[in-house]
Amino acid sequence: MNKGELIENVQKTLGKDVSKAFSERCVNAVIESITKGLKKDKTVQIIGFGTFTVKQRKARTGRNPQTGETITIKASKSVSFKPGQKLKNTIN
Repeated sequence: MNKGELIENVQKTLGKDVSKAFSERCVNAVIESITKGLKKDKTVQIIGFGTFTVKQRKARTGRNPQTGETITIKASKSVSFKPGQKLKNTIN
């Protein structure tokens, strides 16, 4: 499912009297809120769905695939997601 399909599903879930534009604003608001929460608190927990967490990756060495040269990959931050029990049960 891509973002457009998600917007259509939200519109269908909310009912016929909800516009696609309103559904898109809702989806964008949720995404923006999760992003702000991660930036501020480093964790966003949605009970029954899962937890988004910012993780720190250490600097490491790697190889340039074109030349085989050893390079240093800088430390960076990444987002991980741990699904909640309800989501796990729904998928399984």
